[in-house]
Amino acid sequence: MTIRHATPEDLISIAAIQAASPGAAQWDARDYLRQDCLVATAAEQVVGFIVFRRVAQAEYEILNLAVHPRFRRQGVGRNLVRQALERYPGDFFLEVRESNRAAREFYQVAGFQEVSRRDAYYENPSDSAIVMKFHSC
Repeated sequence: MTIRHATPEDLISIAAIQAASPGAAQWDARDYLRQDCLVATAAEQVVGFIVFRRVAQAEYEILNLAVHPRFRRQGVGRNLVRQALERYPGDFFLEVRESNRAAREFYQVAGFQEVSRRDAYYENPSDSAIVMKFHSC
């Protein structure tokens, strides 16, 4: 598996992975190239992506993370998160649906801690958000 910065040629694959991931945010994939976007590839196929942005000096926000269904539970998501954290030292924040226990556990294993809750943050369906933080030096 290789992890690299996303290119315009990756957008079709990113959009397809996002569409196949109902727990992921469903945004216009073209907007991801305006942020920091890393893709994981296997046999030259995009199998996952992470999108994040810098919000302050040494502070970042993870906007989206998704892995192709055939490649889940093989370390793709873990490697994407690890690469983002290693390449950009500082504090990383994210919001996750309170009801998404699997995602919350995934991020906790990666070293994130729950720091706050935002009531009724999500719509369709309504759900609160758990804000999580990772601190690196």
